[in-house]
Amino acid sequence: MMEKQLIASLWLKNGKALSPEDGLSVLSEDPVSHAVHLSDLGADALIVKDLSSPSDDREREQAVDCLRRICAECDSPVIADSVVRKMEDAKKLLYAGCKQVIMRLDGEAQSLTECVQLFQELSAKFGKEKMILGYTSPETVEKLDAGVKEACGALLLTGAKTLQEVRARMVKELPLIVELPECTFEDAVEILGARHLTAVCGAYVDRNIERLQESKQTLAEIGIDTTILKPQYKWADFKTNGQGLLPCVVQDYRTDEVLMVAYMNEEAYTQTIRTGRMTYYSREREKLWVKGEESGHFQYVKQLTADCDLDTLLAKVKQIGAACHTGNRSCFFNEVAKRPFQEKNPVKVLESVYAVIEDRKANPREGSYTNYLFDKGIDKILKKLGEEATEITIAAKNPDVNELHYEIADYLYHLMVLMSERGITWDEITETLARR
Repeated sequence: MMEKQLIASLWLKNGKALSPEDGLSVLSEDPVSHAVHLSDLGADALIVKDLSSPSDDREREQAVDCLRRICAECDSPVIADSVVRKMEDAKKLLYAGCKQVIMRLDGEAQSLTECVQLFQELSAKFGKEKMILGYTSPETVEKLDAGVKEACGALLLTGAKTLQEVRARMVKELPLIVELPECTFEDAVEILGARHLTAVCGAYVDRNIERLQESKQTLAEIGIDTTILKPQYKWADFKTNGQGLLPCVVQDYRTDEVLMVAYMNEEAYTQTIRTGRMTYYSREREKLWVKGEESGHFQYVKQLTADCDLDTLLAKVKQIGAACHTGNRSCFFNEVAKRPFQEKNPVKVLESVYAVIEDRKANPREGSYTNYLFDKGIDKILKKLGEEATEITIAAKNPDVNELHYEIADYLYHLMVLMSERGITWDEITETLARR
């Protein structure tokens, strides 16, 4: 059975997140943080509607830059809803990190013939899974020939004000996303039950966003498959301690940093699965507690794993703020004993070197080669990168790879100087690589 997705919406204009309700009131001055919050709450994807003026290039570039930052920070895929008049428009959105682009058949930007022709060109270049056709009238879809439909990854129905209009406008020829107006849970179930429907968005999702994970769990319980946490073990499968508790080690899902250790009972385990937020049992207070319910430092579940004996859980989480009640990121900060060692973790090594480069930039030191490069500027940095690239090519021709090790390391160093100069971080680079 196909999993049905619940997609949140965000309207974007002048660097601000606007309300999808009216497109005028400001929801947040920081659209990136707002988008991340929607993602953390369990949105399966985000439709970001760009309200920029099609004729204002500066405003549109600002929107693309904002989309790039949203894509970099959000775990949920981003679907761009923007005016697309030429190949370059869609290319910018996809290269910004958007998973899909919506092209509206009923828009005012082009005639239907021009829109269809461009859509087919985009589908051929980027893949049909990247392209969504938006429509309001089913008659428009009926005009499309088989070639256009073959080039389409999905249809998006928008503009229906009532459930009656939704039912009348739904077409069954392609995977369908429906913008659902505010309605009851029972009405949403009816629409979601349609075999060809893949997702819903709109007011129904946006107004229930704070309890989205629980809504999806309820849908799953009545037979509508959704993207929920699906535990492979029942509570009875675990070996608890004498108090019926299970220890849980908590890690940051991106860095693997150990954040804290806490305990769960059956109710805490069940609630964690249902809400997607880490919930524990306090042995001191003898009651459940949701991590972050008072501080706002929630932990959103990414993965739960049991050890070989099924007597300990490992939770990988998205940690908001600090994990420790002291305000430290991790509870493990009291060093007990240490022997010297050289860090070998590639990620930590690269981040450490980059941190030194950033420190030199902020706090120049006399005689520092890094500061020499910064002082000379971008042209000198690029010249050195070109020289190091040439040395890598020469070293690669030699039978002994040891020299190649050194040349690649030199290149990476100069590359990080360039990254620092242009304000690019390893997080942004790895995020881009991960999307590929």
